Amino acid sequence: MNFNFDSPEPIYLQVAEQMEDAIFTGIYLAGEQVPSTTEMSKEFHINPATALKGMNRLVTAGMIEKRRGLGMFVTPAAESMIREKRRSEFSQRYVAGFTSEAKKLNLSEDELIALVKQSYES
Repeated sequence: MNFNFDSPEPIYLQVAEQMEDAIFTGIYLAGEQVPSTTEMSKEFHINPATALKGMNRLVTAGMIEKRRGLGMFVTPAAESMIREKRRSEFSQRYVAGFTSEAKKLNLSEDELIALVKQSYES
């Protein structure tokens, strides 16, 4: 994990996003234990409360679960939840603007699909 302390994005959100990315890319698999907030705070020189706040976002989302006395573990549904979340964000962030601009250019659906295919293949 690499935290940008100069970023306007709060550190706890960076913790949540980077842990989510680690789960999505297979660094932490379903059922595996993730680092404790104490371990994170020591290794990355961040406040333990900040690390906990970031991790609690994933707990609330159902991507990790707390097991009393054992730590936090990746849930079985975490990867699919992250994939669905990212697809939704991709659609909102990129596809909506993309199709809006295509309509302004009077591109037909077929022309738009052809452009996407051409770009995807290159």
